[in-house]
Amino acid sequence: MKKLSLLACMALTIALCSCVSNKKIIYFQGADEMFQEDREITQRYEMHIKPADQLLIKVTCEDPTLLDVFSNDVLIGGGGGSSSSSMSSASGGMSNAYGYTVTNEGFVRLPGVGTVKVSGLTCEECAKAVEAQIVNVQKIKNPQVTVRLLNARVTVLGAAKAPKVVNLTSERNSVLDVLSQCADVADASLRQKVTLIREENGMRKKYDLDLTQADIFDSPAFYVQQNDMIYIQPNKAQNVRSSAFTTFLSAGASIISVISSIVALGIALTK
Repeated sequence: MKKLSLLACMALTIALCSCVSNKKIIYFQGADEMFQEDREITQRYEMHIKPADQLLIKVTCEDPTLLDVFSNDVLIGGGGGSSSSSMSSASGGMSNAYGYTVTNEGFVRLPGVGTVKVSGLTCEECAKAVEAQIVNVQKIKNPQVTVRLLNARVTVLGAAKAPKVVNLTSERNSVLDVLSQCADVADASLRQKVTLIREENGMRKKYDLDLTQADIFDSPAFYVQQNDMIYIQPNKAQNVRSSAFTTFLSAGASIISVISSIVALGIALTK
């Protein structure tokens, strides 16, 4: 009987170990206290241009002949421009759009216009810088420039349900938006152990994120930047519970528990 009782205790211990505390699963704990009043968003969510980024630069003006300066910048597979297009705008003006690669020094080279420093700027700030340079060299009067990132993406690794490279389609993307594109974190993940690696000004920075705490909304890494890498740490205890040995042990313990209960019931009936 003592052996059976010991085995029953072991089975109960294994069953209890398989339970996971809600504190390790529930997102945004403390949000009720944190958001008793509206909170100001202090982080800048716009993505900032970095070396090796691909930029779509669209120039619009009223006189289409002034856009001829860009017409020769059609290179396939390299150089400053990779594509071009011309179209009529609703106002009757013309526009050309080209793809440019930001140099390692942080510049883009525009045909007939020269180099423009763009590294560290937002797309809106970059557009204004290009407009100023075009006006400065007196190529186009009253140009209107639009800039968009072409290759913005974030890599998600580790214990996500569908780890992958997520292409960013807008300027404002939170870490939660990115993880939702990966079908959320896996059940075997440590939601308190999410790491974001970011390249800034030639340096790599590491940010630790805890999805279970509401203060994630105040993190400087809450809004992602292009080329960020997110790693979700797997739960070691969950991995152990998922192993073949533990599965066999758990099943064996359950069988032993049933047998011990039947034996105990039989002994009780014979008395």
